[in-house]
Amino acid sequence: MQLNKLKPAAGSTHAKRRVGRGIGCGLGKTCGRGHKGQKSRSGGFHKVGFEGGQMPLQRRLPKRGFVSLTRNDGVQVRLSDLQKMPVDEIDLLALKQAGVIPSAALSAKVILSGEIKRAVKLQGLLLTKGARAAVEAAGGSIAE
Repeated sequence: MQLNKLKPAAGSTHAKRRVGRGIGCGLGKTCGRGHKGQKSRSGGFHKVGFEGGQMPLQRRLPKRGFVSLTRNDGVQVRLSDLQKMPVDEIDLLALKQAGVIPSAALSAKVILSGEIKRAVKLQGLLLTKGARAAVEAAGGSIAE
């Protein structure tokens, strides 16, 4: 197969409709627009969803849901990330300085992913039950 030899399958394309070419084509004179009215005129336009002054559908229906502006402020931290960190006292600032979490993060939650084999002191971090058990089993401590 060569890119310059590609073409559509036989019968899948057809010639563009040419309007205003006389009565023989079936689309002469008014060119399929009908006789009078806004849509028959050149430049005739109304905005999408406009219903002639009636309250439009998108305004009649109730609005649902909520998109939080702070939904990405909390991040997850793996136990294996804590294992790699050079310091023993770990808090939000230490995680940011080590590049484990983005600087815009407002909170961090330690999850049970990977393993930790050294004692670390966690300060001001959230933990899952499994992560808490793993940190305490390795001899670490958790200060809220």
